[in-house]
Amino acid sequence: MTLKIANLALLILFPIAWFAPLLRAGLLPFFKLDEISVITGLQALWDKDVFLALLVTFFALIAPMVKVVGTSLIQFNLLKDSVKPVLALLGKLAMADIFLIAIYIVVAKGVGVGRLETAWGLYLFTACVLASFAITLFGAKSK
Repeated sequence: MTLKIANLALLILFPIAWFAPLLRAGLLPFFKLDEISVITGLQALWDKDVFLALLVTFFALIAPMVKVVGTSLIQFNLLKDSVKPVLALLGKLAMADIFLIAIYIVVAKGVGVGRLETAWGLYLFTACVLASFAITLFGAKSK
């Protein structure tokens, strides 16, 4: 029952993580930093590169939610277990988004132009993806 509740909690926590600040960035050290979230990042991408925006939308929004909903349907015996490999793949795709963010942080800090700080939303988003992965892993072992 705990895994079911944890998985359902992700239906609330993922959208919060999408709007939460992932990063704070600015060019000059003494001025206010702009907060960047998954949603604001996607909005900026739609203006620059629609294909990349579609990919990130899939990785950051659609894949995690489909995985959580699919896992819930399996947990409540509303979907067959044969769908689990597809859900596992979706979980891996969602994790790829976090690695991309981490690479951007390392590159931006390495260039040394401006200031970049991680924010609480990055940790929340990462925790949601890892929790979803753990729920799937422990759910498979408990059967």
